[in-house]
Amino acid sequence: MRKIVFDIETRNTFQEIGSNDPAQLDISLLVIYDYKTKKYLTFTQDNLVDLWPILEETDMLIGYNSNHFDIPLLNKYYPGDLTAVGSLDLLTEIKKSLGKSVRLDNIAEATIGVGKSSHGLQAIKWWHEGRIDKIEKYCTQDVKVTKDIYEYALKHKKLKHKDLLNTVTFDIDTSTWDTNTSKAINYTLPL
Repeated sequence: MRKIVFDIETRNTFQEIGSNDPAQLDISLLVIYDYKTKKYLTFTQDNLVDLWPILEETDMLIGYNSNHFDIPLLNKYYPGDLTAVGSLDLLTEIKKSLGKSVRLDNIAEATIGVGKSSHGLQAIKWWHEGRIDKIEKYCTQDVKVTKDIYEYALKHKKLKHKDLLNTVTFDIDTSTWDTNTSKAINYTLPL
């Protein structure tokens, strides 16, 4: 099974576009971790065509708030429908366990002892400053953190988060995570 962990950074904010629809935003870059090649790869809006063949051979996209943000945004650029690819949104799974949303940084620091290196609004500022290298480093760290949380949950069937002053450990059901897959799709590859 081919799994991809991914995260997207944008060029603009919801406030700037006057909408809460992620598909109205523009991608600055995205980073993936490909379990097949064991490599991190970076794509910009200009070379997304190089990403499509990878995604078309993917069985599962793994992200954090990816079903509500990253996939709808990326889908705007894709000639097919990325919702046909299986997905695992770790935030959705955490909400099922806790009954509430918890930020990625909070889960990461409590579970694996490493947090995010910055935040999305800073990445947009870097975009306007032309600091693509900073965005890439930040986004790669987010993908690594997401990957590590995913692997920790699979191994331990638990995650942690900070609740005020305490670290809370909670169970997470991973029993269906590897069944949330799809057959590869083929919209851009030659027949």
